[in-house]
Amino acid sequence: MEMHDLIPEYGLENAGLYDLGQVHWNLSTPALYEWAVRRYEGAIAHLGPLVVSMGQHTGRAAKDKYVVDEPQTSKDVWWGKVNVPYPEERFHALHRRMAAYLRGKTVFVQDCYAGAEETFRQSVRVVAEHAWHSLFVRNMFIQMPRDRRIIRDFVPDFTVLHCPNFNADPDDDGTRSGAFVALHLSKKLILIGGTAYGGEIKKSIFTALNFLLPGRKVLSMHCSANVNRDDPADVAIFFGLSGTGKTTLSADPNRLLIGDDEHGWSDRGVFNFEGGCYAKVIHLSKEAEPEIYECTRRFGTILENVAIDPTLRRIDLNDSRLTENTRASYPLTHLQNILPSKMAGHPRNIIMLTADAFGVLPPIARLTPEQAMYHFISGYTAKLAGTEKGVTEPVAAFSACFGAPFMVRHPSVYAQLLADKIAKHHAACWLVNTGWTGGPYGIGARMKIQHTRALLNAALKGELEDVEMRRDPLFSFMVPTRAPSVPAEILNPRDTWSDTAAYDAQANRLVRLFQDNFAQFQDQTHGAVVEAGPRAG
Repeated sequence: MEMHDLIPEYGLENAGLYDLGQVHWNLSTPALYEWAVRRYEGAIAHLGPLVVSMGQHTGRAAKDKYVVDEPQTSKDVWWGKVNVPYPEERFHALHRRMAAYLRGKTVFVQDCYAGAEETFRQSVRVVAEHAWHSLFVRNMFIQMPRDRRIIRDFVPDFTVLHCPNFNADPDDDGTRSGAFVALHLSKKLILIGGTAYGGEIKKSIFTALNFLLPGRKVLSMHCSANVNRDDPADVAIFFGLSGTGKTTLSADPNRLLIGDDEHGWSDRGVFNFEGGCYAKVIHLSKEAEPEIYECTRRFGTILENVAIDPTLRRIDLNDSRLTENTRASYPLTHLQNILPSKMAGHPRNIIMLTADAFGVLPPIARLTPEQAMYHFISGYTAKLAGTEKGVTEPVAAFSACFGAPFMVRHPSVYAQLLADKIAKHHAACWLVNTGWTGGPYGIGARMKIQHTRALLNAALKGELEDVEMRRDPLFSFMVPTRAPSVPAEILNPRDTWSDTAAYDAQANRLVRLFQDNFAQFQDQTHGAVVEAGPRAG
């Protein structure tokens, strides 16, 4: 295929870009490698991954995300700390300055898709200042077929302008700093500047889909998903914040991975938004995560902020000198145990993962639909002592819908969609604690992964349907009293504490934290869901 065959007829002038320098359209992975190395953007490590570093921003600039306050969408946006309103006139001024900045510069353009289900698929064009970000886009989104007609006829629904070396002026642009992620939802234009963190690109599109799809009765979800390799009707989704085991537990040798991070749930079933994985790799080991580990040693993988020996070109996944948030971006096809279509049926089981460092929650509990909505809106996990300055004991962390930074509409919108789909498809809902037992962090011990896997397998196979269950006195969910291959004593967390009075005090404390957090959602949440929350003893 000739180079001119990779250039669509719908040009960059439609995004307000004129008089650019070289424009590289839809380059392949090897070509992007060559450009990244030629431009000193990264280095090729032993066995082929591309290693890049980002400078100041080694994670998302969560406080620098803005949503344009404009007539067509404003009434449907959940305004506040998560979605900060940005004046439309300032957005247009910022766009004009970015366009002027790019004049005469080399850019890399990738045309791709978000969403495996074609009915709800969005075409995405990313105009990037760096070659490696274009490779990141190629990894993380669904690639366009190498078909001349499709390429020439491509028209983007969303356009992302990505300029890490362009900084906003807080005085002129009304931003908090030089970094910004600004979304104009009706124009479907996204501006990213002042940060080289690759995750901003994928999460900006995820944020946009979280606004768009619920309006079409599709639940957009920050979750992983898999399906039984021998039963295509046996689909499971895994909600969970960082550190709860979402990626680890959805990677099951007996099940095929649909995706590890972003999905939609339509009338046809679950579908992946992405074409790749973006895994945290600090302290990754071959023994614990063999498939992901192998991906860090493959051509086409991007390793972000991973330490590399400049002479031997060997990487060190245990070196956190740049950041604890080291990442690997790779296409799903790097993995063997995947569902190539990225689409499956309706979930039979919904798992909500939490790492409870207070040592209060049971390793597994069955939720009613109302309780599922309550815990979905709450999005609970816990930060550990020592993870942040001043944190000396476990701290509750709540993130609505297990992904508040990316939810544009009010959490009750997503929760109601979830409830409707649970009711229609009779999905079983489970809360799984991968955190501590026998006491809080520092006293108790982390749940053994083999116990968590055994409980999950029992739930997915229906083996907990007929076992005796007890009602938790504070949270009211049902907890099995026995389960295959799991010691019965760990199923009741109170029994694992040497001091039951200390457990009771800790449990009541956690209940109050749940209640305090949920107070912000009560006015827009159905009364039955509010009543499904925990009550102090």
